[in-house]
Amino acid sequence: MGYCSQTDIEHLLAQSLTSSTQPESANDTLIPYINVGNSLDTNLVSKGAIQTYILDSDSYVDAALSQLYATPFLEKVAFEAELQSPIGASVSNLQDIVTTVPCSINVGDTIILKSKNDEDRVVIGEVTSPTIFETVENIPSEFSAGKTRITKVSFPDPIRWISARLAAANIYDKYFSAEASPNTSKYGDYLRNIADQQLAGVMNGTIVLHGQYMIGRRFINPALIEQYSLPSDGGFKTGKGWGA
Repeated sequence: MGYCSQTDIEHLLAQSLTSSTQPESANDTLIPYINVGNSLDTNLVSKGAIQTYILDSDSYVDAALSQLYATPFLEKVAFEAELQSPIGASVSNLQDIVTTVPCSINVGDTIILKSKNDEDRVVIGEVTSPTIFETVENIPSEFSAGKTRITKVSFPDPIRWISARLAAANIYDKYFSAEASPNTSKYGDYLRNIADQQLAGVMNGTIVLHGQYMIGRRFINPALIEQYSLPSDGGFKTGKGWGA
């Protein structure tokens, strides 16, 4: 489990690639290309390779921000709702998740379905409406309507997309751009620049990672509300502490 998902990587890469097929019809007539610029060729980039690049990007983010925040970062609950329609265990068909109230859920978000006996963690692959969502993979367990809690969990913004852009840039440069040139691509550099700008925003304090534990000295950290005392005479006395 990383800061981003494979779905996030595919959304960043798919529009910059051309993955197409040209099957033949019944009368041996070639039909137009399909899936042009809409899907990632999984034959070129395996799921294991994508996870490796995600972990590498997560390590880079942790190293860059470890002087301000306790790393690795923790997931926080962003939204909760109840399941309106029951879900049956499925091994072949994707089923819609219907909530009782509209949810702020987008493609690639992670949700947890939890009942009294079962708990499944799934990634959203398609959003039909504010209350209907479809998962990337099949839901293995059964969940009853009105007795299942739907929880959206996420890392603080923009950590998820910083990691995703860094991983996508490295994947693009190695598997696609490197086939034509050994140099890094402009698209990869573009993704890295956006990620570095967001990291810089966190470092200089313009972006605050809500819900995360900040570390650092109290005079530098604006999030600490602890009161501190000053010397009573305005100076520091040897052998005595502050406020003496």
